[in-house]
Amino acid sequence: MKKKIAIIGAGIGGLTLANLLQKNSDFKFIIYEKRETLNLEEGFGLQLAVNSVSILNQIGFSDLNKSEIYNPEKLDFYSDKEKVCGLDLTQFNSETEKYTTLKRSSLIKFLKDQLFSNSIRFNKTIESVDQKQDVLKIKFKDGTSEEVDHLVVSDGVFSQTKLIIEKKSFKPNYYGAIAVRTQIKAADVLEFKTENISLFMSSKAHLVLYPVNDKRDINVVCILRKKLNEKKSIELLLSEKFVNKNKHLLSLFKGNLKSWSIYTSAKPVKSILKKVYYIGDAFYTFPPTLAQGASQSIESAKELYDLLIDNKENVENTYFEKRLKKTIMINNRSRLNYFLFHFSNPILKMFRNKFLKRLIKSKSFINRYLGKIYN
Repeated sequence: MKKKIAIIGAGIGGLTLANLLQKNSDFKFIIYEKRETLNLEEGFGLQLAVNSVSILNQIGFSDLNKSEIYNPEKLDFYSDKEKVCGLDLTQFNSETEKYTTLKRSSLIKFLKDQLFSNSIRFNKTIESVDQKQDVLKIKFKDGTSEEVDHLVVSDGVFSQTKLIIEKKSFKPNYYGAIAVRTQIKAADVLEFKTENISLFMSSKAHLVLYPVNDKRDINVVCILRKKLNEKKSIELLLSEKFVNKNKHLLSLFKGNLKSWSIYTSAKPVKSILKKVYYIGDAFYTFPPTLAQGASQSIESAKELYDLLIDNKENVENTYFEKRLKKTIMINNRSRLNYFLFHFSNPILKMFRNKFLKRLIKSKSFINRYLGKIYN
């Protein structure tokens, strides 16, 4: 008899897991999404390291129209307006898996289109989850219910499902910063090299821009340190941190700016119920300074899938321990990057830049620091 799996949340993690399960006849799944539809218009970008591209290729990602993706070859570091050095991203690539940038909406559309049309049920919000022996009974606020063998929660950092299941609050931590995003045409920023990822490090802030398709439309994201009660406007913060130090950056902020506060998870938890698993941001939400949010959602889905098809006992324990180990490593390095990118002291900046030039030439360091994550 097929194992029934409920997936809560039609984000990157949930959709990836569904695509993997669809290729295995031993499982039957449904994705439950609280929204009325998936937003396929949002054009902001994301980065996919080789670790996640190799997983996506198993479900047909390599066949995606090449016009919708871009494969940057370098990550260029800038200290304010001066270029420090460049990291060769191709050293992590294989012939079939390459570091990739694209619009988030393009990835969501690809993952959705691979699924059968009845795989997602919208307007579904969980009211309760009860367990009797090996069966999980899910009740929804619309009065419907479902009995399943496994429950996978993938509804983000503010997961309401986790609160209902574990019967306690998991309030995320404000990271002391905000993200500001916009998107611009390559023709509007001719002063920048648009074939690479560019990282501008500044005082208590950093900015990243990269192409998201073969037209080289540019995704721009700024991370600005900001106290919750600070009254300064986004425009003033951007001017203080970037524009006043590098006039060339002014052209990046003419588009429609969107901003939000950055939150990270308190700590990962293993469910009090059997056969309940958290993936993606519901497991742990990372700081954005290693660009691993999407990749780790994909990777956690694959880790869980591999354990489910092996049909081993205590899958929840094995999955949690493996995911926790990877989470700790990535979280520590993300926080270190956040600290190093935001130096204000000129002397510290000077030493950072000198060490950075040396470190990116060290293959052993790069393999230890990034290779264990990207591959």
